[in-house]
Amino acid sequence: MAIPTIQSYPMPGPADLPAGKVAWRPDPERAVLLIHDMQEYFLDFFDVSREPIPELIANLRRVRERCAALGIPVVFTAQPAEQTPEQRGLLTDMWGHGLKTRPHRQPVIAELAPAPGDVVLVKWRYSAFQRSDLRQRMLDWDRDQLIIGGVYAHIGCMMTAADAFMGDVKPFLVADALADFSAENHATALTWVAQRCGVVTTTASLLDDLGEPRATVVDPGSLAAGAAHPPAGPADVLADVAQALGVPVADIGLDDNLLDHGIDSIRIMSLVERWRRVGAEVTFVELADSPTVGAWWALLATRIGHTRDA
Repeated sequence: MAIPTIQSYPMPGPADLPAGKVAWRPDPERAVLLIHDMQEYFLDFFDVSREPIPELIANLRRVRERCAALGIPVVFTAQPAEQTPEQRGLLTDMWGHGLKTRPHRQPVIAELAPAPGDVVLVKWRYSAFQRSDLRQRMLDWDRDQLIIGGVYAHIGCMMTAADAFMGDVKPFLVADALADFSAENHATALTWVAQRCGVVTTTASLLDDLGEPRATVVDPGSLAAGAAHPPAGPADVLADVAQALGVPVADIGLDDNLLDHGIDSIRIMSLVERWRRVGAEVTFVELADSPTVGAWWALLATRIGHTRDA
């Protein structure tokens, strides 16, 4: 049996959440975010232009950006295109050959592409804990909460939540950051997790519970105050970055990897907020994916109507 073609259905909202049994709340000092199987292959079975997919992607991006800004580790699962019969095991009997039939669709979707510093786990079975080092990583990070979003809710996401619970990790299933074969399957996953092993929440409630990033040595207020106009060229971007890092402009080259200069998620989010305030709609993921001043100016120029300097 292959994965079926999936019909559109409305994303569940707050009124659709099942009653829970525990009152756990996510803690940014204890949580890990798991983005589950958001590969092109698995979304191909949906009409991605119709619900629940646009809302799924938008909500996962919001959760991912907040987690990155708070220093919460971000972990992806991704099934490999090449699997031997022994590696695939009983999955072949249940689902056929899977990604092997469309190996070019293996990547995580572009809207959620892993950023530098994110962890990508090879996914072998329904649960992200099976045949992976996720549990050991969480122990090493001293974290015991797992925020889960992605596809498919009633298979890998639900099984990962159950496995987390059995390892004394508190799972948080984000109801409107999931998708499934049907509204009924989606609801089944939410009800089972809420009643048996975890907390079911919404994106808005999760972000409220996690809170906003706290100020560090960089004062986001001072960054914002200095931004009266959008950057007019790479020199302005360089000045903004130097201010965020607290270093002289001369210390940074246009093509330097800013990770080597100490840029971190909180500083990146401060710059995102600064540039958004002056009309440049950029995201944390876009900046984190290409951490150089030159690349950032190339991106900003497309958002504020400039042409990149030669």
